[in-house]
Amino acid sequence: MDAMQDKTMEQLKEELLALRKEQFNLRMQTKLGQVRDTSLLRKVRRNIARVKTYMTQKGVAA
Repeated sequence: MDAMQDKTMEQLKEELLALRKEQFNLRMQTKLGQVRDTSLLRKVRRNIARVKTYMTQKGVAA
């Protein structure tokens, strides 16, 4: 995740959007019973939190 620190704010926003789409798709698949590994939802949620944290740090530093 150290690669996140090198990303620009725009790249972080794109990453956040992609993760939110993935989270939505996983939630829908979970409700339909199509997800075998339910821990993926937890991993995506934590990655979203990481991206938001980096965005906050960059915002304060700027």
